[in-house]
Amino acid sequence: RELLTGDALWALSVAVAVFLLLVDLMHRRQRWAARYPPGPLPLPGLGNLLQIDFQNMPSSFQKVLNVVPVLLRIPGLPGRVFPAQKAFMAMVDELLEEHRMTWDPAQPPRDLPDAFLVEVEKAKGNPESSFNDENLRVMVLDLFTAGMVTTSTTMAWAPLLMILHPDVQRHVQQEIDEVIGQVRQPEMGDQARMPFTMAVIHEVQRFGDIIPLGMPHMTSCDVEVQGFFIPKGTTLITNLSSVLKDETVWEKPLRFLDAQGHFVKREAFMPFSAGRRVCLGEPLARMELFLFFTCLLQRFSFSVPPGQARPSDRGVFGTIVTPSPYQLCAEPR
Repeated sequence: RELLTGDALWALSVAVAVFLLLVDLMHRRQRWAARYPPGPLPLPGLGNLLQIDFQNMPSSFQKVLNVVPVLLRIPGLPGRVFPAQKAFMAMVDELLEEHRMTWDPAQPPRDLPDAFLVEVEKAKGNPESSFNDENLRVMVLDLFTAGMVTTSTTMAWAPLLMILHPDVQRHVQQEIDEVIGQVRQPEMGDQARMPFTMAVIHEVQRFGDIIPLGMPHMTSCDVEVQGFFIPKGTTLITNLSSVLKDETVWEKPLRFLDAQGHFVKREAFMPFSAGRRVCLGEPLARMELFLFFTCLLQRFSFSVPPGQARPSDRGVFGTIVTPSPYQLCAEPR
């Protein structure tokens, strides 16, 4: 017996990819129907477009596209496979066009796109510059997707874990009542006096592990790591999940509290990746998670609806890991 190599292996791979494509087209066609209202959407619709239906997304077909990305060049195919993303990108393009029309170079920049447009003007005629219209579009897309989807997904995990662990929920609410009370809204200054709440938020992030493989990076030069040579231009994918779910590190139930009950951030906690290329939005995400989580538990108690089974804590793996669909009761406190 001989292993297939070279052209024979490539031909077989293409044949299998096309076969899987046809099977996927037949069995998942109904799932590609539009899940959002037809026609132009106002800005509030942006959140709906970002809330991707990961469970019903044609995942097997995505694997085919990863193996044979040239299939994305088939006219109309990307729009049918990713209808929400297509609508989202169209909305971003519309917002950017409106932004350009109202931008006044003589005035101080109103925001990040304005500052980027200033650099685009300066870089005109320089083909090597990264300041161009396409990168402006990509930057705004990154701000929306990385700044909204990740936080909202983490917040989807939080109520689930609270209804699965009601004792932890009660402890968090007790700390909120003691430090903040029921009248005023939470502030970032409250973090230092709420070690248990901070520990729970970090545990939600660790358990949810919503981006287990992090974001791809590329080496800018030849490098050797622990005896392995990695040439320049190599795409690297970090297995963050191997650290966040390492049982030898996270053996204690209260993993982010020391013996005195003080909050301790563990070195192995890296949902935002690590190093110089750590997620730029980490400070904003931390602020959002603390304020949203404490506001919710200050106002509501979450529980499993009467007569329903205990929901699963297993995630649904897609572009990011989302909790399995679940229902809950939110009772005002």
